[in-house]
Amino acid sequence: MKKIILFLISASVFNYAGGQTYIAFNPSVTNTAGTLAEKANLSLEVGRQWDVFSMGLDVGKTSLGKSDGVDTTKYFEIRPNLNIFQQGKFTNTFTAGIGVIFNAEENLMTELSSGIEYAYSDQLHFNILFGQYYYSGKFTASTVTFFGITVMRYFTPTKNKKEKALINGKP
Repeated sequence: MKKIILFLISASVFNYAGGQTYIAFNPSVTNTAGTLAEKANLSLEVGRQWDVFSMGLDVGKTSLGKSDGVDTTKYFEIRPNLNIFQQGKFTNTFTAGIGVIFNAEENLMTELSSGIEYAYSDQLHFNILFGQYYYSGKFTASTVTFFGITVMRYFTPTKNKKEKALINGKP
């Protein structure tokens, strides 16, 4: 019940606070042992961005490899992101996320990642990112590094300060 209430509060904040809504698709690979499918990760994130800060809700799989028995690769994560530095169409990003992996022994997941985002257009951005996932449970803990590419689509075009000033009639 607490999770449902927290989800509804989060959804309300995203819907009513100013900002841009986005959806992001993120394939990545980790440095774990195994086949390429076992190293591959996929996630889908929906969130809002306010100027240089964004908050997303991310669902995905930590591995695309076949699993015997109960699937322990599905996860849910909250991902706050900060755009640290911007130069033209390029932005340096930092993300610190926390989430849960369902049915896994190491079920707590935290993430620290950085990336280089390119604004292809007002509504389409690409981000090359790299970082670490930390997994922990009651008896074990582990860490893996990853490298990935994110494709983000904003539902409304971005406007920089100069464009906003022209819209408002200021030179």
